[in-house]
Amino acid sequence: MAEKADNSWGGESPGAPAGLTLERARIFALDAGFQEAGLVALPYAAEARDAERFREWVGAGRAGTMGYLERKTEDGRLLRERAAVPFPWARSALVCFASYLYPEAPLSTETQAPGRAWIARYAWGSKTNERGERRPSDYHKVLLKRIRAVEARLHEELGEFESRAHVDTGPIVERALAVAAGLGWTGKNTCLIHPKLGSLGFLAVLLTGLEVGESASQQVSKSSREGMSDRASQRPALQVADRCGSCRRCIEACPTNALDVPYQMDATRCIAYLTIEHKGPITEELAGKMGRQVFGCDICQDVCPWNGKARRSGMNADPPTLSAKGAERMGQPLIAMDAELEPRPELVNPMLDWLASLDEAAFEGQFNGSPVRRTGFLGLRRNVAIAMGNSGDAEFRTRLEEWASTADDGLSAAANWALGRLRDSGEHQD
Repeated sequence: MAEKADNSWGGESPGAPAGLTLERARIFALDAGFQEAGLVALPYAAEARDAERFREWVGAGRAGTMGYLERKTEDGRLLRERAAVPFPWARSALVCFASYLYPEAPLSTETQAPGRAWIARYAWGSKTNERGERRPSDYHKVLLKRIRAVEARLHEELGEFESRAHVDTGPIVERALAVAAGLGWTGKNTCLIHPKLGSLGFLAVLLTGLEVGESASQQVSKSSREGMSDRASQRPALQVADRCGSCRRCIEACPTNALDVPYQMDATRCIAYLTIEHKGPITEELAGKMGRQVFGCDICQDVCPWNGKARRSGMNADPPTLSAKGAERMGQPLIAMDAELEPRPELVNPMLDWLASLDEAAFEGQFNGSPVRRTGFLGLRRNVAIAMGNSGDAEFRTRLEEWASTADDGLSAAANWALGRLRDSGEHQD
């Protein structure tokens, strides 16, 4: 008779039902290339509160035109308000964090020449193909491959169970699950903030039908844990306390006042929403406050002290390579350069005239496989036109005059606004 596999991970008593423990799942996640991971049983303690907050946010119209956030079931529940709505079988959520902090990269808030644009750093990712060419990489695909590798290893260990892997596209609120899993707290800018890694990170979620088993570190007292090795005691607290304190830097730095209430964000005023999700014309009031942002926005994160702390730690650390075994990386959530998400130099403070010169074929060539493609060719041109208007540089007038007569309402409105802005700035200079 074959010997039964030992599934008592984390020190469960013999004969107890197999359960998923943080220690084992975290090792798999770090092996796959994530910087950190957390685990939470479903439903979690604050789920009802989080569901109500999500319903109120959507009900107040703060999702703008992002209709997918408003999808409901036949009985009227928002699909994303709880994981159990679309996935009633889910008993646990493994949430993994992959950093895109890039410690040595410049900040969007640093002074740059008027002719420079800003593309959000999460969209800088690239990797080198088999021919040695650097090509755009889509973090969705990169991280979905990794979280599915974790999923596969869990199936190898535990056999068959229901599971779903998601990176940004699933009907769940990843940030709420990440907070519940102990990866950090929700900051006043509404981003998840990890106490060591900051907020500049991607989240990948694996929902499973597995119960959460008691881990080894849960079975020892706090005093006993103090004498254990870093690896054995490295279990994030179930809840990380809010450490924003009295800081309001993100709120005060937002040019469009999208963070009008701490811990809430009005998407309809957010530059990231306006440059990516919003289609068509952008109001003159908001256009004048968008600065040089042409895809996304990093301002509220670039001014966050926790990202400053993470940046300094990342620059001073000697990070492990992606091939390092997860067991060896326990207790070392350092920021390593990711070979599949390395920044593309041409996207860091790119020239506005270069972006404006791209025709549709060149746009596809540059951004096929990149998150920037989501805004679309004409959407990027609209955003570039607004940045040109905010630059105060009269050299952009010729290009803007060409775009002012285009058939696309969003681009023509932006170009005409920008021409008026440049005329006004020229008169003030005179």
